[in-house]
Amino acid sequence: MKLGEKIRYLREVEGSIRGLDREMTQQEIVRALKKELGASISQSYLSQIEKGVRPHLTNTTRLLLARFFKVHPGYLVDDPEGYHTELISEVRTLEERLDLWLITGAERFRRDPQVAHALLEAAKHADSRGCLVLLGAILDTPGLAERLLQVLKPNGHSGENGKRKPDSNARGEEIL
Repeated sequence: MKLGEKIRYLREVEGSIRGLDREMTQQEIVRALKKELGASISQSYLSQIEKGVRPHLTNTTRLLLARFFKVHPGYLVDDPEGYHTELISEVRTLEERLDLWLITGAERFRRDPQVAHALLEAAKHADSRGCLVLLGAILDTPGLAERLLQVLKPNGHSGENGKRKPDSNARGEEIL
């Protein structure tokens, strides 16, 4: 977040804190600074900061605004490139890479609509990694994948190369 965006955000928060149900105007901030802290900056200077014309504050202005908005002075700078306010974990990064891989796979298998759909559904799921782990567990359990296909897709599952597998009855006999 840029410094100007932070100042606009702080004006909004300050207005809410003061019960205005709106953001404080720049002029109201200037007047409140003068009244409450006995120091001032001009409204035009505040406007230039918010517009990014002045991307940096003097140390005096930074300390004054930090005191007024009750934030740490270090907050009143541009955030570094790639900075995130939310926690980012390696697992989340891997999950995003996995989703991208699944989407790419769906594009590659677009001529096989069932496979493309399955890959996209896994990518859209909140826990795509968990979906693949579950698939692995299903495939590790003898006969479970075939039984699930019979129950969930009784007339529509296909085998290798998109060729339809013959349906079978409860005894495993092929039904034509």
